[in-house]
Amino acid sequence: MSDQGSTGNVLAAICSFFIPGLGQLVQGRILSALMFFVITASGYALWWLIVPIVIAVIVHIWAIIDAARFTPGSN
Repeated sequence: MSDQGSTGNVLAAICSFFIPGLGQLVQGRILSALMFFVITASGYALWWLIVPIVIAVIVHIWAIIDAARFTPGSN
């Protein structure tokens, strides 16, 4: 994965679209992947409450953008 917009980042963003944190896992960032997955899954699990689902949606979108914009030297 050379830089932003590379095929690896696009693939990682698509992975994060379906499962939050999977894109970070594909990029080898295990702690980020775990954080995005746990926060988003917890928020989606509490779907009947308003605040957790809003937070989960925001974090899910953040995970997609983070995977798409990752550059290997910036972590």
